[in-house]
Order: sequence, then C-alpha cells, then structure tokens
Amino acid sequence: MSEQIKQIAVRIKELREISGISPDSLAGEFNIPIKTYLEYESGNVDIPVSFLYEVANRFNVELTAILTGENPRLHTYCLVRKGKGMNVERREHYKYQNLAYNFIHKKAEPFMVSVEPESPESPVHYNSHPGQEFNYVLEGTLKVIINGHEIILNEGDSLFFDSGSNHGMKAMGESTARFLAVIF
Repeated sequence: MSEQIKQIAVRIKELREISGISPDSLAGEFNIPIKTYLEYESGNVDIPVSFLYEVANRFNVELTAILTGENPRLHTYCLVRKGKGMNVERREHYKYQNLAYNFIHKKAEPFMVSVEPESPESPVHYNSHPGQEFNYVLEGTLKVIINGHEIILNEGDSLFFDSGSNHGMKAMGESTARFLAVIF
C-alpha cells in the first residue's frame, strides 16, 4: 500500500489509543468486523473515505487532519482551483479530490469524484456511512445502487440520499463518470 495510506492508518491507531479505546470496542461502534478494523489500522488495505469520515466524527477531528496530519486553518473561505483539490486515494475504484480540505469546522465534506469505466460484468463496490449525501453528475453516466434500487444518472442529474443506506456507484459505458459528492 502507499505511504499515504500507512500514515493515515497510524493516525487512526493513535486517535484510538489516546482515547483509551480497544480495537474490538471501536470496531463495534463502527459496526464492522474486528478483522476489517485491524486491516484498516495496519495500513495494508485501502481505507474507504466513508470510514475515515466516521473516524473524524467519532474523535471530533477534521477529516483533513486524518488525511494529512495537519489541521485545516481557514475560517472565512477556502478557494480550490480546478484540479487542485487534495487527492484522497482511498478506494481502488474511485478517485476523490477534497474541495474544502483547508477549511476548519466544515458542516459538509465536498469531493470531486471520478469513477473509471469497468467491464459490464464487474461488481459494484458498496459502502455506507452516517449522514446524508448529495451527488451531481458533471460528466458521463453513473449507475447508483441504493439498497438494491438502481438509478441511472446522466450529466446534470443529481441525487440526495441517506448515506447510511448501502450504496455503490459504477461508471456506465466507456467514459469516466465525474460527479460532485457532498457528504453531510
């Protein structure tokens, strides 16, 4: 795994240890198997952004602090130029750019997400996390499955949903799907 993932794993473990919480207890709070939790702490597997968001909320720290080891500093506004968001490469099938990484006390996390096309037979990769999510498709066609319901989104379409529901996305056709995702 990348050095970035290993550093994030170290930060997660430190937060847990400083708080005096056992891995078993924290895995239970996140409703994931202890084996999965320990894999995340090892830094040897991809760590979903949704899990990192839960960790940030649980320990009352900024997601940026977990991702970079630095606390955000901006209070009034955070300007991010095209293509200059902080890369968050946490999941193999999705590429994220955090669009407000240096703004402190955010009430939402905005991401630019790219999903590369795969073969039609390849599976959809699911996740869930507390809160709500808003997606707005900028390019391509995106299949979104929420609790078994398939929804096809085209350029200009948007979707707002309970992100605690099991959900996954897949680019349709031969083009990359790009969308703005805002997690509340």
